[in-house]
Amino acid sequence: MSSKFCSSQSAYSVYYCQISLIKGKTARETLMEKGIWEETRLKFPYKPMAKFYQTGDEAMTNDADLSYYGVISIGTPPQSFNVIFDTGSSNLWVPSVYCSSQACQNHAKFNPAQSSTFTWANKPVSIQYGTGSMTGRLAYDTVSVGGISVTQQIFGASQTEAPFMANMVADGILGLAFPNLAASGATPVFDNMMSQGLVSQNLFSVYLSGNSAQGSVVSFGDIESNYYTGQITWIPLSSETYWQINMDSVTINGNTVACNGGCQAIIDTGTSQIVGPTTDINNMNSWVGATTDQYGDATVNCNNIPNMPEVTFTLNGNAFTIPASAYTSQNSNGCMTGFGNGGTQQLWILGDVFIRQYYAIFDRQNNNVGLAQIA
Repeated sequence: MSSKFCSSQSAYSVYYCQISLIKGKTARETLMEKGIWEETRLKFPYKPMAKFYQTGDEAMTNDADLSYYGVISIGTPPQSFNVIFDTGSSNLWVPSVYCSSQACQNHAKFNPAQSSTFTWANKPVSIQYGTGSMTGRLAYDTVSVGGISVTQQIFGASQTEAPFMANMVADGILGLAFPNLAASGATPVFDNMMSQGLVSQNLFSVYLSGNSAQGSVVSFGDIESNYYTGQITWIPLSSETYWQINMDSVTINGNTVACNGGCQAIIDTGTSQIVGPTTDINNMNSWVGATTDQYGDATVNCNNIPNMPEVTFTLNGNAFTIPASAYTSQNSNGCMTGFGNGGTQQLWILGDVFIRQYYAIFDRQNNNVGLAQIA
């Protein structure tokens, strides 16, 4: 279970709250252990840009490498769920007892009949995956995130789910992007925290630990100085939809290898890799000495990692450098880079590979992202 720490200045208001995240086993690791990773990835090819360019109502993922999740509860008395805290989408969604799909059978399911504060919203919801869809209904109930209880929070209760979710630890997703992305006009959880006066500052911050299963946190209403060193660099948003900013370039050894002339990037806790256009990602992987296989995984010799170059992402004139030890990972098949193929789309996603190096502050008051070197 994830733990929590909250501080309040009265019996009625919570002003900031920290919720611990667990770094659990990824779907890739689980499927490798079962010996069915190769056949599963062929059946459900990963399309990291699907949630950003879709026609459905609500963003979802089939990212096999997502590993961070935390516990929330819904209802009175509370029913607990593991969720991914996702800055790349805006809706809250969990499985319901009305879901008979395979993916619902090994996850916690919300039972409306067991909550005295539950009401249906009488509105359907549809979530598009990269490889399928989830359907369900919208409803209202009390949602508790750490010690913060949000009343009358709208959320999706699933009735069908795409099969890939059966392989993921998390039951659902809690979206932390802007309300204009939300399905069916549903108000995001953090917007309700702000409007109900439950946070002293209209911001939240994320620290993702590296290899440790423990230590990662999302802090609502607070910047926690023990998680970073040096100054916070504040970057204005270029679009108030996702947490989207201007990226000037990607360089290796002083050479521009990607994002030549500038591009747009999203700081996204709900994507495991750094994702960009195919030609740029292929060039980056080539520069660091990686070989791309038929599935798009860029593999490297594990022994070469100490000698591989740093990669620098320049964001709004500020350089953020990622060492090879951070942009590579090892599994039972060997070592691979964390640079993912996003296809023809020009949008970049700076996911967990990036956020593990930089404490990230998502400031709704000033529409900024703050980044600082992790301590």
